[in-house]
Amino acid sequence: MAGTDGLNITRRAAIESSLLLGLASALPASAATSSSVSALVDAGKAGHPLPDLLYGGFIEHIGNLINYSFWSEVLDDRKFYHPVDSKPLAEPERRGPRMAPPNKWVPVGPDSSVVMDTAAPYVGEQSPVVHLAGPTPLGIAQSGLSLAAGKDYTGRIVVAAVPATEISVTLIWGKGADDRQTIRVPAASDWATLPLKFSCAADTTEGRIEIVGRGTGTFRVGAVSLMPADNIKGFRADTMALMKEMDCKILRMPGGNFISGYDWKNTIGDPDKRPPIFDPQWHFPQPNDVGVDELLQMCQDILGIEPEWCVNTGFGEPRSGAELVEYVNGAATTEWGARRAANGHPEPYKVHYWNVGNEMYGHWQLGHMALDQYTIKHNLFADEMRKVDPSIYIIVPGGFVDEMTTGQGILPGSGSPLVPYGSDRDWAGGMLKNCWGKFDALATHAYPPENKHFNLKTGKNEDITQTLVEWAQAPAQRVATMADCWAVYKQRFPKLDEGKVKVFFDEWAYHFKPDLKGCLAISRMFHEFFRHSDFIEMAAFTMAMGWLDYNRTQSVISAYGRVFQLYNRHFGKIPVAVTGNAPVPPPKYPVGGDQPKVNTGSATWPLDVSAALTTDRKALVVAIVNATEEARSLNMSLAGFASAATGRKWSLAAAGLDSMNSVGKAPAVTIAEDSFDATAKTLSIAPTSIALYEYGAA
Repeated sequence: MAGTDGLNITRRAAIESSLLLGLASALPASAATSSSVSALVDAGKAGHPLPDLLYGGFIEHIGNLINYSFWSEVLDDRKFYHPVDSKPLAEPERRGPRMAPPNKWVPVGPDSSVVMDTAAPYVGEQSPVVHLAGPTPLGIAQSGLSLAAGKDYTGRIVVAAVPATEISVTLIWGKGADDRQTIRVPAASDWATLPLKFSCAADTTEGRIEIVGRGTGTFRVGAVSLMPADNIKGFRADTMALMKEMDCKILRMPGGNFISGYDWKNTIGDPDKRPPIFDPQWHFPQPNDVGVDELLQMCQDILGIEPEWCVNTGFGEPRSGAELVEYVNGAATTEWGARRAANGHPEPYKVHYWNVGNEMYGHWQLGHMALDQYTIKHNLFADEMRKVDPSIYIIVPGGFVDEMTTGQGILPGSGSPLVPYGSDRDWAGGMLKNCWGKFDALATHAYPPENKHFNLKTGKNEDITQTLVEWAQAPAQRVATMADCWAVYKQRFPKLDEGKVKVFFDEWAYHFKPDLKGCLAISRMFHEFFRHSDFIEMAAFTMAMGWLDYNRTQSVISAYGRVFQLYNRHFGKIPVAVTGNAPVPPPKYPVGGDQPKVNTGSATWPLDVSAALTTDRKALVVAIVNATEEARSLNMSLAGFASAATGRKWSLAAAGLDSMNSVGKAPAVTIAEDSFDATAKTLSIAPTSIALYEYGAA
């Protein structure tokens, strides 16, 4: 690789110097010759404290992802982006996860009875006008609604009608004559917002709402909303309760790739007057109901989460970024702070973390440009935003060499797949060189594919065969390749040694199936984050709603949610040295791309062991991951810590690798608590297991 000539530092040496691994000399002499696996946890050799922000999440407006999981709105297309007719919606171009199509408004009566008014719509580009024909009910309806028995639903309708027109709204939850409730709506000629309230008597996923009129004139509908009455500031009470239980430390939002085509000004003020906008990234119309105020209030008022707000540097421009900071953090006496106050939040939100740009190094990103141009654009953003609030913490798209190799490197005509340090494809290097002082952290992302290896010669992913432990190791390998890059950047930019610039691993995921097998990989990922706590300040799992399994009316904590809780609740805060007598196997592939210089894990192969003291140093927690299908024994030794005789143990309890937690079923993955003999020299480690052993101080 360019820029590494004469470089004698290796990732293993860096780990050894940070006292997190490589303490073989401290092991008993017999350990090195024993056929069993041994570990020494040395509490006297501590590393950098673990940041709370490692237990973070990421959410993005991809289609209805946020609208269906966190937001409580029952209706789709409530401001009529699509015309009201009997034609099915066209299949959109798919750029993101395949999701169920939204429910559509259709006429009650012939299509000719509903005309879309594009000359004077209430909001957006069109509003439906219903032409009546005497006593026959005509209007609009939406089916496929998910409703819950015994729940009250409240909402509103924005409507206008000629005099003497009789309008009613009916909520239907069954086929019987009594499985419905009808409300009369006293509409007038001017637009008016009128309340709705229903009590649903049965569970259904085939509910229906009908808005019909009788008479000889017309009536217009500008917007309709229906939510469970127990919603919390518009958010679902059930998913908010579970997210609060998750105790997420930081939430990155509202994008993602979405952010580069996002205009935050469309998401503030009266929700019924916010125009529905077609999202050019994911090819989906967004109602803009879950906007700036809603998301920040969800974080700060409902969940107690630190927000990391993303700023549009794709199709956006510096003035808009500065105005957004003023809207969010400015005093009510400022222009945009006054607008925030008028929208119901007089006090500034005081958001500290600002993610200025998302993956702007990627050809897939809206507004992508050459590195030498983007660094100028970033500096303009940073200067304008910090004029408004000098205290903000700015995170920028890093594009480390490993990420650029395995992503951008596959582009035709890009030259060697292995991105050279200092080249125009070394995005992190360019940011460090041209934007120093204009940011506080570099962001990196990782979505390693399963059972693949990036071939540095062909520039393509190739199929490989992996054991379970190698499969579970794969995402942690991407943390290690980034750490290798960081070591080189520290050589090229010595000011990094000051420790002020950090890394935000603010998008990561693997195996988008929340089962026990995936939990093994997540645990390995955590352990690798812990080994680099000196510079990895934050990590955000994609997506935060992946901690839940949910439908439109119910939710439970998923297996992924449980493994996050396991570490967030019970692991320590001060990492300590772990060494052993069973080193990880050497690399199989040439170093670079997705292959680190030294494979990840502790020297207790195939077990992976990580350990940390609690903040008060009254307990030592040892986390052990066995990503094999065989039971293992681990000879455990402690140094620098006198343990009580009995300890506590927390582990994920599951029947098999495919165990998942699903709505409507008994939980298949839980956190089990037990005690263990803390004086035992050997621990029996169950197959495919994740367990945390807490040794209390004597």
